[in-house]
Amino acid sequence: MSVTTILVVDDSPFASQQIKDVVEGNGYEVVGYAKNGEEGISMYDELKPDITILDIIMPGIDGLETAEIILKKDPKARIMMLSSLCDSGTLEEVKSIGLKYLVPKPWEDDLLLATLELLKK
Repeated sequence: MSVTTILVVDDSPFASQQIKDVVEGNGYEVVGYAKNGEEGISMYDELKPDITILDIIMPGIDGLETAEIILKKDPKARIMMLSSLCDSGTLEEVKSIGLKYLVPKPWEDDLLLATLELLKK
């Protein structure tokens, strides 16, 4: 069984570590961490992860803009957004750039894993 690779883009080292703790051992491997959008884009190009987990609120370019740039380069990119702002406006923005998955912070581990399963398909 092959391992699904994940790139985590989040300015919080704590959140990045939490994600790693949840996903590793469940068939996923975190292959990189980026602390902002710019870093996330260059790491995406370099690592070509199966799934990218993007925080929305970050210094520099935010997660939504980062997702748009990644999707322009790679329309098949599989991206999950994370945010402490999960209002209908944020959800509309996520949908408008063509993404389906917005997981609220702080997340439930089961929800995070279930959403990753949906992205794998």
